[in-house]
Amino acid sequence: MKTKSVVFAGVSLAIAFALSYVKLFRFPWGGSVTLCSMLFVSIIGWFFGPAVGMYSALIYGIIQFFQGGSYVLNPLQVCLDYFAAFSALGVSGFFKDKKNGLLIGYLIGIALRGALHAIGGYLYWMDYMPEEFPKSLTAVYPIIYNYAYILGEGIITVFVISVPAVKKALERVRQMATS
Repeated sequence: MKTKSVVFAGVSLAIAFALSYVKLFRFPWGGSVTLCSMLFVSIIGWFFGPAVGMYSALIYGIIQFFQGGSYVLNPLQVCLDYFAAFSALGVSGFFKDKKNGLLIGYLIGIALRGALHAIGGYLYWMDYMPEEFPKSLTAVYPIIYNYAYILGEGIITVFVISVPAVKKALERVRQMATS
């Protein structure tokens, strides 16, 4: 990694980390919608490609693990819930040269992150399902739990990056980062 990409990735991860504390909505069964924190992880891949994007997203997963509120049932659960799931946000790098690459990469990244969290939910978290959760939805609990907050933030983020001024600003920052 070049110095410029390290600096831009570090700043982007710092912004993502700070925004992860801005909780717009907390769900009654856990999880919360933050203010576009996943966007700033995905931007790294969109700027610099999949290798830098996924490596940076892995670092973000490690930061999230140590941020607090992390639960360890076993090492494989930690790898799935923190390292693999957050690394998925870096797949935006595969779309760096495509039209609407940030949007497409972001949406695929959050979908993959949700899927990995849901798999972890089925493997490790079913015994911790809240008593008040509707029994008729038990089979889809991990999907509902994880996608509720991920898609909530995703909708907000898609709206934000669709604003022409924001889109233009992101393109300009990308040009600065990659030139």
